[in-house]
Amino acid sequence: MRSGLARTAIEVAQVRANESARADRLFDDPFARVFLQAALGDEPAAEEPTPELAAWKAVIEFNVVIRTRFFDDYLTESAAAGCRQVVILGAGVDMRAYRLEWPPETRIFEVDLAEVLDFKEEVLDAGGAKAACVRTPVPADLRGAWEDDLKAAGYDPAVRTVWLLEGLLIYLSAEEAAALLEKIGALSPAGSRITFEHANTGRASAATEAKAVPALRKLNELVKGGLGDHTLEWLAEHGWAPSLHDRAQAAADYGRAVTGRPNGGLATATRTV
Repeated sequence: MRSGLARTAIEVAQVRANESARADRLFDDPFARVFLQAALGDEPAAEEPTPELAAWKAVIEFNVVIRTRFFDDYLTESAAAGCRQVVILGAGVDMRAYRLEWPPETRIFEVDLAEVLDFKEEVLDAGGAKAACVRTPVPADLRGAWEDDLKAAGYDPAVRTVWLLEGLLIYLSAEEAAALLEKIGALSPAGSRITFEHANTGRASAATEAKAVPALRKLNELVKGGLGDHTLEWLAEHGWAPSLHDRAQAAADYGRAVTGRPNGGLATATRTV
C-alpha cells in the first residue's frame, strides 16, 4: 500500500467504486477507483474469500452503500435548510465536496490525519478535480485538540452546521465517543445537525456478530463500540433531539433489496440549545 490510508478507508472506497459501476447505482463516486489504484498500486489481489467471509462482505457492502446514499441526502437537505457549514470527521477519501450539489457559500471542512489528507490532495491534484463548494482540509488527530485546528481553519461556531461521523463512533471507546460528541455540541449552535451510523435497533449488530468470524479478526480488533446502545440517549441528555432511521426501510425507499438480515440503523439529531 502506497499511502497511510487506513485499510477500512480502502475497503469503503472499494464498495463505492463497485456501486458506481452499477447500472442501478444509488450514487456515483468516480474518484473511488482512482483512489484505490493510487493507494494499492501493484499490490497483489486479495485471495478468494471463503463462503462465510463472502457472505459477510456482501452484508458490509450493503450497509456502506445504504449509509452513503442516506448521508448524501441528509447532508444536502441540511445544507438546503440553512446549514452552511459541513464538517466531516475522519473524512478519508470522502468526495462529497466534489460529487454532490451544494447551495452557494457552503463550506465543507474535512478533518483527518495529515498523511491521509496529503495523499488525497496528491490524487485530486493529479486528476484535476474541482470542488462544488468551498472545501477546507483540516489536518488533525481526533484524539487531540482537533476543535482548535478546525476553528483555526475558518470554522465559525456561530453558524449552523451539519456534522457527519459516518461509521466513526464504533472505533472509539465510550469515553472517547462522549468526549468527541461533547466537543461537537460545544461548537454547534441551535439548529445544527449531526448524523452517523448506529447499531442499536434492538437486535445484535453486525459488528457484534462478526466477532465470531475469524477472517474478520483485524476489523474486530479496531472496534471499541463507542457509546453503543446509549448513544441516542446520551445525545438527548446533552442538548440534541435524536432520531433513528431503519436501514432496511431506507433500502426499500431507494428500491434496493436487503442483503442478509437487517442490522443497525442511521442516526440523525438536531441541536436544541
